[in-house]
Amino acid sequence: MNEAILLAENEVKSILEKDASGHDWHHIDRVRNLSLHIGRKEGIDDLYIIELSALLHDVPDDKLHSSRIIGHKLLESILNQLNLTQLDKSKIINIIDSVSFKGGNQKTLTSIEAKIVRDADRLDAIGAIGIARTFAYGGSKGQSLYNPELSVRKNMTIEEYRNGETSSIHHFYEKLLTLKDSMCTNTGREIAEERHHYMEGFLKQFFNEWNGHQ
Repeated sequence: MNEAILLAENEVKSILEKDASGHDWHHIDRVRNLSLHIGRKEGIDDLYIIELSALLHDVPDDKLHSSRIIGHKLLESILNQLNLTQLDKSKIINIIDSVSFKGGNQKTLTSIEAKIVRDADRLDAIGAIGIARTFAYGGSKGQSLYNPELSVRKNMTIEEYRNGETSSIHHFYEKLLTLKDSMCTNTGREIAEERHHYMEGFLKQFFNEWNGHQ
């Protein structure tokens, strides 16, 4: 295994190994593997930058740090250990900066590598694992399972998305059910269709049970 890949793995494991919000090492590894799968299916020969970006994509995430500045300093510290060219560092930072959903306030994608990593990250937010991660994250933030008195939020600022009152079920409508149509690659779109359909079935069953139906 490439030395930089192994070092990045070890750094990310040490940072996220105790995470209970759905952004743990196993999430990172799934996104890495799915990024590589999509890259191969999309005909990308050099997957090095894609793999490193996938491994490091949650390191600067402001959900996991007290400030965005701390997260980016941590990312820069890791990148400086990887013996990369300045161009490769810039590519990785640009990819990572374009991945996060941020209430729909995401950045414009400028490369196929960014599209692949973002598709992989969003695919891990939907389907069976996406459902499990939604409730893990909601629980870690003290959100209710479902609160019918709340409304589905639309056109949120990043601050509103991060800190406004919501529930885990509302999160499906505020984010998860929108992700299928945000896929950038043909491979991502194919995978998203099945996972989206699975979530729709879950929500139908959830509301049947919530409303006391047999």
